[in-house]
Amino acid sequence: MKKQNKPYPTEDELDKQQKTMVVKEPPTVYGLENPIRYTYADYMSWMDDKRRELIDGVVFDLFGAPTMFHAEASGSIFNRFWNYIKRRKGECKVFHAPFDVRLPRNGETEGDKIYTVVQPDVCVVCDPSKLDKAGCIGAPDLIVEVQSPSTAKKDLNEKFNLYERSGVREYWVVFPNDKAVTVFRLQKDGEYNKGKTYPYESKVPVGIFKGLKIDLKELFDYE
Repeated sequence: MKKQNKPYPTEDELDKQQKTMVVKEPPTVYGLENPIRYTYADYMSWMDDKRRELIDGVVFDLFGAPTMFHAEASGSIFNRFWNYIKRRKGECKVFHAPFDVRLPRNGETEGDKIYTVVQPDVCVVCDPSKLDKAGCIGAPDLIVEVQSPSTAKKDLNEKFNLYERSGVREYWVVFPNDKAVTVFRLQKDGEYNKGKTYPYESKVPVGIFKGLKIDLKELFDYE
């Protein structure tokens, strides 16, 4: 699950692009050996309505609105988590995109020292000290990413490695077209297990919530 290089602009092209920008906006660069690295402070300064993420300072655009299946799958998971927490009056909170999750490497809190901010489809945070007005700073306990053609590689490569490194206890990758879910759980050695894929009609146990299982037949009942 390692990042593969893609064609990228030359440094001269990047320099020319930056000089001609009217609104401060980053070029999207993948695979550059020494890319321009942006911070959360830069991210907050971009005065447009585009959605994007930063992973280790590199910009990833979030293209367009999600499909109906994507929206229904993420909304259904959010609702099940929210109802579970509410019934048990738990301290955990569940959020859905767009919601900024900052993942500093060494506990930094200053915006100009944080190089990663993502917008998971769904995330659960059980430590209230990680929440502030800007979103979450630090690893959520559980993250769900619903796959689409434009995010498939990133979800299973860059984000897999990022969430593992950051200490996200449980990472779900949802495949709405296949009506399946793959769950990765963090082990004592700090690495994810090989993952377990649950097909349609399975019930997925939620590791961070004792006794909660998500019925995929109900979850994917959108046709």
